[in-house]
Amino acid sequence: MPRVAVVGSCITRDLWPVPGERVEGLLYISRTSLPSLFAPPVAGFEPAPAPPNGLGRHQHEAVVSDLAKRALAALVAHRPTHIIFDFIDERFDLLSVAGTFATHSWELEVSGYLDQPALQSARAIPRLSDACERLWLRAAGELSAFLRATPLRDAVLVLHEARWAETWVDAEGARRPFEDVEIWSGRPADIAAHNAMLARYQEAFRAATPGVVRVRAQSHVADAGHRWGLSPFHYVDGYYREIWDQLRALGA
Repeated sequence: MPRVAVVGSCITRDLWPVPGERVEGLLYISRTSLPSLFAPPVAGFEPAPAPPNGLGRHQHEAVVSDLAKRALAALVAHRPTHIIFDFIDERFDLLSVAGTFATHSWELEVSGYLDQPALQSARAIPRLSDACERLWLRAAGELSAFLRATPLRDAVLVLHEARWAETWVDAEGARRPFEDVEIWSGRPADIAAHNAMLARYQEAFRAATPGVVRVRAQSHVADAGHRWGLSPFHYVDGYYREIWDQLRALGA
């Protein structure tokens, strides 16, 4: 029985429901960034006993894990047979705070944790900046070394090479181009710039991680009827089925 870990985003987690499969033995690590994964915990951070401000349980756990740096220990403890990486969540800015880094996700933004004294001095490192890219490339090397130095060396490593869709399909099946795109409300994003960044990230990760297996779809088209709403990375069902078939061939 495979034990799968996903270090990435909902585009990989959402693979299971599309063909009607149940999610069993899955560890899902999201709303983080490689530089944040390998940084020290945020000193003085105090997680709330229950999800604040309407966040769901997993949303809150993802924020706490990113700030307290719990993901790597959970990944090793899970003893996965397969680890699937996707970098779609690498769209958020980083935060530099008191000698460490955090991921400025929407969930962190609405959680109220940025008002804690531990995070009030946080300084943004824009995702598309040279500084952020240098941090990410260094962390990709750290990740490769970590995988080799732990029991994770025995897992099948899979890179799900996704990108932002440039077009979407409406309820009548008509194809339309994306125009104004936001990371979240009030934070505009450039699809071409993020896709170029993802291409660099994926190439660097492949170079740093010998043996990683690539899975990718022939096309990326978003679906206005997606369960999570219209977004450049909420694809039509055919996308998920194509990736699912490739993962099944790998035993995942």
